[in-house]
Amino acid sequence: MTPQPLAGIRVLDIATLFAGPLAATLLADFGAEVVKIEHPAGDPVRGHGAQRAGVGLWWKLLGRGKKSVTLYLGEPRGQEIFRRMVADADVVIENFRPGTLERWGLGYPELRALNPRLVLARVTGFGQFGPYARRPGFGTLAEAMSGFAAVTGEPDGPPTLPPFGLADGIAALTTAFAIMAALRARERDGTGQQIDLAIIEPILTLLGPQIIAYDQLGELQPRMGNRSSNNAPRNTYRTADGDWVAVSTSAQSVAERVLWLVGRPDLIEQPWFATGAERAAHADELDAAVGAWIGRHSTKEVLTAFDKAEAAVAPIYTAADVFTDPQFQALGSIIALPDAELGQVRMQNILFRLSDTPGEIRWTGPPLGAHTDEVLEHYGVDEAGLAELRAAGVIR
Repeated sequence: MTPQPLAGIRVLDIATLFAGPLAATLLADFGAEVVKIEHPAGDPVRGHGAQRAGVGLWWKLLGRGKKSVTLYLGEPRGQEIFRRMVADADVVIENFRPGTLERWGLGYPELRALNPRLVLARVTGFGQFGPYARRPGFGTLAEAMSGFAAVTGEPDGPPTLPPFGLADGIAALTTAFAIMAALRARERDGTGQQIDLAIIEPILTLLGPQIIAYDQLGELQPRMGNRSSNNAPRNTYRTADGDWVAVSTSAQSVAERVLWLVGRPDLIEQPWFATGAERAAHADELDAAVGAWIGRHSTKEVLTAFDKAEAAVAPIYTAADVFTDPQFQALGSIIALPDAELGQVRMQNILFRLSDTPGEIRWTGPPLGAHTDEVLEHYGVDEAGLAELRAAGVIR
């Protein structure tokens, strides 16, 4: 079989909740050997969110493709074993508060002395320096400070936070990219480097032109609910049978097709219809026209008519709907996997498809410490040593 694209890359994941571990998951999906080093009490994500029979479901997703090793890094014996592991690792991903690794004698200068080719990815709320560096940092704070919450929600409502780890997810994707960039540089230069990723930063870029618009024009984007300042109609609309659909008209031609479809070609002739920004200024009139038509038709009729008109529409799905959608099924977006604790689970598949080295999910998040003996024996810890470490609480 063709080797996976990251086969031969060894990653030590000592991060928790959520950006760093998800970056490691993405690397595992494409063949990296990822060793998840957990506190003997277990990674906090094991107890975070939904549980079935006492088994954390989020962990099954976040821990997939990783080997679970328990090791307390705050204890000298744990630190010594970690140093052995670093000696032949390619990447370490961590998210302790700045200064923690240094306090343990595991700062980048010490790790690089053991392994000059090591890439150390440090994922924290605010980065490794600056006035906020030592503050506890979570994705929620990034969603607040980046400007995301300020522009999200109804015009007369409060700033709104997402009900999931948006900033963490963006940071995870960015961390995986940063690691690949550092590994590519290592191919050229022969040495690793340190990555300093602050969760407050990647989401800034994903928010688009807000920063440059304020710099150049002094403009602040207001909260607009489901509307856009760049085009209209763009909103969610309720169908005759009580479902919701989303309509987008980012392209002028699509906006025109939508208005023909709903029987309002007269609006296309208005001078203001010629640009997205002008249409957005008349969103009330456009929403009334589109919403009235959609409200008179069933969801099936709406989707069929929009598809025939080559206009952009999508049903508003719950997770239950994702399982049955034919496009997700065709793409294989949800995959069923055997699990040692739950029998079979279904979860999101890998993020994209490579034609020659497509990646795969090798296993779901394993039980706590499932690979401790296997991995530590590889680094010279014999049966007696394992027993001693367990008795001392360094491993579980």
